[in-house]
Amino acid sequence: MSEEHQIPTGAAFAWRAAALYAALFVMLGVQLPFLPLWLAAKGLDAGEIGVVLAIPMVVRVFAIPLATRHADRHDGLRAALIVTATAAALGYGALGLLHGAAAIMVGYALVSAFYTPITPLADAYALRGLRLHGRAYGPVRMWGSAAFIVGTVGAGLLLDRIATGRLIWLIAGTMALAVAAACALAPLDGTEATKRAGHREVSAVGILLRQPALPIGLGAASLIQASHAVYYGFSALDWKTAGLDGGEIGVLWALGVAAEIALFACSGRLAIAPLGLIALGGAGGLLRWGAMALGPPTALLPLLQCLHALSFGASHLGAMGLIMRTVPAAYGATVQGYFAVALGLAMAGAMAISGALYARWGDLAYAAMALGAGAGAIVAMVARRLARDDVETGAR
Repeated sequence: MSEEHQIPTGAAFAWRAAALYAALFVMLGVQLPFLPLWLAAKGLDAGEIGVVLAIPMVVRVFAIPLATRHADRHDGLRAALIVTATAAALGYGALGLLHGAAAIMVGYALVSAFYTPITPLADAYALRGLRLHGRAYGPVRMWGSAAFIVGTVGAGLLLDRIATGRLIWLIAGTMALAVAAACALAPLDGTEATKRAGHREVSAVGILLRQPALPIGLGAASLIQASHAVYYGFSALDWKTAGLDGGEIGVLWALGVAAEIALFACSGRLAIAPLGLIALGGAGGLLRWGAMALGPPTALLPLLQCLHALSFGASHLGAMGLIMRTVPAAYGATVQGYFAVALGLAMAGAMAISGALYARWGDLAYAAMALGAGAGAIVAMVARRLARDDVETGAR
């Protein structure tokens, strides 16, 4: 059923979308750095943790396209967000009752089937509404990053006061905030569903095939994002082993996100094309992970964390900008789903091997991540050349 309600004003829409991002990312700020600690507290070893963390990357390959295509076909982004967020919140609560590696893996796979589509759906919802209102994505998305800091620092401080085995309840509780934020969203109107009737001869796949720079550019962004696997999976464990307490670990994660926020805040004034941003992100990742592979002293970690603005921030902004500029809004969620699948495949491979690499080589595992980021930068430059050639060919 089409969501045929009046869209709020530009400012109101932006704030509601920002609230959704804030709710989603305060939860992610707890889950991303500290779920490995909860898994370790449940008795899983490094290899098993790596497998568990790879599960969402595999599940998303199937779950996200189903959710995003359904949302596009039925013009129901808000409804899809409410359903997936509610199921994920309940799933994380149930996960806390499980014991044993096998049971946790199965339970986490079920939770991931509902959780992994949420961010692509949120991006599709935000990009569609922001495009209609002529507003930039970065200044809205930055509130999610700010909330990530709150979640990370807050959970880090709580880690020194509560048992590690109770972290799952904090994850489930913060996920409930996303349910409330999704329910508060205003439905988008049905204009895009109407416009789709004029584009029946073009499918989402056709859009990708007609613009080769688009899938290649999104592939480059996927490689760069996947290069964060060792960082996401094992930085908290690594730094805790090195003697840092929970608060210090939280501050380091927060510092990286603060740099990302600064980039998002000024993104509306940046004169860098999307593919250039993706290439810049790859270069930043190459520098960041190359330095981390050398086992840098603690004093250097804050500076390296600031490179998160490039390795994550620039590559993410580039990917979103590429979709916004080249994909009709009626197919936005579907293409977001394809991008999420590509990212899931890249991240699944990187996350699956990160556990084995870290268990055997420690900090040297970051060297493999540096290679991935560098490859992403090269692929982005190839896509940029293809885009330039397409423009020149069209001009002739």
